Amino acid sequence: MISTMENYTSEELMQLEDQHGAHNYHPLPVVLTKGEGVYVWDVEGKRYYDFLSAYSAVNQGHCHPVIVDAMINQAKTLTLTSRAFYNDVLGVYEKHITEYFGFDKVLPMNTGAEAVETAIKLCRKWAYEKRGIAENAAKIIVCEGNFHGRTTTIVSFSSDNDAKNNFGPFTPGFIKIPYNDVKALEEALKEENVAGFLVEPIQGEAGVYTPDEDFLTNARALCTKYNALFIADEVQTGIARTGSLLAVCGNCTCENKCEKQATYNQPDILILGKALSGGVYPVSAVLANNEIMNVIKPGQHGSTFGGNPIAGAVAVAALNVVYNENLIQNARRLGNIFRSEMQRIIEKSDLVVKVRGKGLLNAIIVNDSPDSETAWNLCLKLRDNGLLAKPTHGNIIRFAPPLVMTEEQLMECVAIIEKTILEF
Repeated sequence: MISTMENYTSEELMQLEDQHGAHNYHPLPVVLTKGEGVYVWDVEGKRYYDFLSAYSAVNQGHCHPVIVDAMINQAKTLTLTSRAFYNDVLGVYEKHITEYFGFDKVLPMNTGAEAVETAIKLCRKWAYEKRGIAENAAKIIVCEGNFHGRTTTIVSFSSDNDAKNNFGPFTPGFIKIPYNDVKALEEALKEENVAGFLVEPIQGEAGVYTPDEDFLTNARALCTKYNALFIADEVQTGIARTGSLLAVCGNCTCENKCEKQATYNQPDILILGKALSGGVYPVSAVLANNEIMNVIKPGQHGSTFGGNPIAGAVAVAALNVVYNENLIQNARRLGNIFRSEMQRIIEKSDLVVKVRGKGLLNAIIVNDSPDSETAWNLCLKLRDNGLLAKPTHGNIIRFAPPLVMTEEQLMECVAIIEKTILEF
């Protein structure tokens, strides 16, 4: 075990990363060494509230003992067989997750980007073999401002120049429309050879861009009308983060597991990741019913680590924590409180102009241009005051604490945010 607290200061550790690591991230200058629940500690021992949750991977809180124990116990028994053989965990996990979310089958992967790539391949294969679209002609509709990952195919339809520039040539086969635009979606669906619509129910990386209340319902209905697959990327928004089991659920009355209520805008393909493991292990999944999933045959898609025993044990434990600890309801209740408190602060300051979000996925918009450093500097002050958050798209700060947070802890964080904004 590496004990950074005994050997290196924060400054030294940041210098090591700068010298020996690729410069593909721009982290907030804080070096963390421990996490528990809603808290993290730096190598000098200072404690912070985590208001990013590893981009919603640790919905269940840092180092949740139930999830960690499941990982350790499985790691002591069997870690990896590859899919060349059966193992005694995968089938149990597959039964658990498909019943949890109301689908026939799951295709297990490791990362969110892998799962998105899997969904794209699945949609195209379905289009050729079930819809009769000519091979290599299928098109998938996506939204401007999307963030689905950074693989070559995914950045081909990205709006982010930093993610895209000098990485071509790009993969064809995508139609880009404005987010939250039902009319544009229907016009695109009328084009020839459209196989599906890939969408984030809330655009997290774009600044927690929350669509109109009826957007997802209308999108689901239009995909059905035009026989295109509705593909929901819930890698960041899924698994209780927005105060529902899935963000695409809308006003569904399900609480802890999918009960297929009539108001559920069930996607044809569901993409999950991040909180599927509670942040302790890379686990992602693509879910669909038999008509779609059965187009994949042996040798046509897979992953050495996808569906490994540790991943299966961890995911079952992570989903059980969401169910047993009522994290959906907690996110819904605390989210309402948080947005109300942020609105109160906004009325006292010219620094912040808006709060938006759902559940405990929220953002504030700083009263400055996206090219300014105001939001970054505000996050540095929040760090100094004991709360960690990160800007996105320049002048937007995303707030997404672990869902195990209590109301008392939330109000302490509100006080930190208020103090920081009013003193900035």
